[in-house]
Amino acid sequence: MTAATAATPAQLAAYLARIGFAGIPRADLDTLTAIHRAHVESFAWNCIDAFVGRATGRDPAAAFVKIVEQGRGGWCYEMNGLLAAMLEAIGFRLTRLAAAVMRDELGEVSLGNHLMMIVHLDRDYIADVGLGSGLVEPIPFAAGRTTQRGSDYALEPIAGGWWRFHNRPGVLPPYFDFSPDIHDESLLDGSCRWLQTDPASPFRQNLVVQRYTPHGLDSLVGRSLTCRDASGETQREIATAAELDTVLRERFGLSNIDIAAVWTGIEATTQPA
Repeated sequence: MTAATAATPAQLAAYLARIGFAGIPRADLDTLTAIHRAHVESFAWNCIDAFVGRATGRDPAAAFVKIVEQGRGGWCYEMNGLLAAMLEAIGFRLTRLAAAVMRDELGEVSLGNHLMMIVHLDRDYIADVGLGSGLVEPIPFAAGRTTQRGSDYALEPIAGGWWRFHNRPGVLPPYFDFSPDIHDESLLDGSCRWLQTDPASPFRQNLVVQRYTPHGLDSLVGRSLTCRDASGETQREIATAAELDTVLRERFGLSNIDIAAVWTGIEATTQPA
């Protein structure tokens, strides 16, 4: 399984079982919506490997082992790469795009710092399980606003044939840009390497872990755990490595994590409250 090929039937079956998908998967909007929602609730977005200096690539087969078999979650290249491979195994047609998070601030160097996809059905849909705090379900590829679980998202066309996705308010990242014509694999590969190796990478400087629950969004940034739901928002600080281990396992469903390495990184990059 490469970045451009689908999963095997056995991998697809294991993935669907892992996310709790029931029924027969078909290349239709109902299946896409159900799988998208189950994925973001089952797997925690995180940059743990980059944060501790462990190299990862964009091979969906490796993402399958890491996310489905080992329970370690992943970031956009892995989460959306895995989803794309599984959708193709079902029979969906899709296009992987090299998107650009915070393009206004970072410039063209941002191209490829986010992997997203357009799924082609009766119309085109944006599918993206790789932001951590982004969409719960796919949305039509059309200008306008949409509300999911009480939060607003928006798509708008901008100059030069580009589009901008506005994320829900109060979370990071606030937006990303994409062009349907930019799907150069080398841009994705280059950004994937840079984000893991350059000391200036935000993912080398900050631990970020996020996962949707059926009723809200949990986020861990450094030592700070924020839990959002319909009743509001709560925050608390993680004080010890043992507490971090418990939070990652019980709140985010993450296992097989090198807690000692992660905690060492947190101590080096944050200060206790």
